[in-house]
Amino acid sequence: MNKKKILIFSIIGMVVVALIITGILVIKHINYTKTYEYKFNKIGYNKEEVVVLKNELKDKQLDELLNHKYDKNITRLVKEKYFIFNKLDDYLKYYKDNKDKGLTDVVAIINTNTNNDFYTNTKETDVSKNELMLINKYNYLTASYNPDDLEVFTNVYAYGENQSLRKDAYDAFIEMWNSANKDGYKLIVNSSYRSYDEQKKIYDDYSSWYGEEDADKKAARAGYSEHQTGLAVDIQSYCSQNKDFEECEEFTWLTNNAYKYGFILRYPKDKEYLTGYKYESWHYRYVGKKVSKYIHDNNITFDEYYAYFVK
Repeated sequence: MNKKKILIFSIIGMVVVALIITGILVIKHINYTKTYEYKFNKIGYNKEEVVVLKNELKDKQLDELLNHKYDKNITRLVKEKYFIFNKLDDYLKYYKDNKDKGLTDVVAIINTNTNNDFYTNTKETDVSKNELMLINKYNYLTASYNPDDLEVFTNVYAYGENQSLRKDAYDAFIEMWNSANKDGYKLIVNSSYRSYDEQKKIYDDYSSWYGEEDADKKAARAGYSEHQTGLAVDIQSYCSQNKDFEECEEFTWLTNNAYKYGFILRYPKDKEYLTGYKYESWHYRYVGKKVSKYIHDNNITFDEYYAYFVK
């Protein structure tokens, strides 16, 4: 083969190789344009932010997010423990209007609906959730709701007559009472189940004495009280006859042990903006042992737990 033919074949070979390489690069580029990294880069996200989004979101959510404009706060939000994707726009809007709030608080506030005024956007609660039904200033029970499994406490456990809880809550309280008693502490039921009409009278009295605005700070409106569920109990001790219950040893015992029996402190300190109620060291709610342990261990309110895990 002469040199001319060798040169021609060499050139043809190089062209073929170049075409193959070009084809591979084109295919790679086409495939890359289909990746989330490319698509999110195009709208402003850097490589590190894309990694966060891919780690935290499902493909369907990533596809939806591509319709949003770039916002640096999104990658911060998706890392929040109780982030709910379908509330993303609400988080962003609330944070934009309330820059004094941290993102953790923003997520909690939006999840629990407390960006709305109390007693607005209200709805009937889902009683099928049983011991996990949510009653607060947005979720209510109808006047006709009355538990059919109430158990009445004897005076060994309670002040007054006809103090009662639903059976599971009642049994759990007795178990808790026995443990506390064994440790040398006496728990006393001060208030438990209240009917709609009983709660209405309490609220109406407060409203008559103090006006509706102050009444709302001191008592729940009828239908909005946890006591109507038969799952809530106000606990006192002999010590609390002379001082705040928080200062009593029984309160300390409950702080360390109530969750073991399925009870949570329903209105904890510094959580009024989520619960709608001032700190009540005496008000406990039965939610079952598994849920109470999670709430205790993670230091969240029942409102937050419900929004993320139940609703």
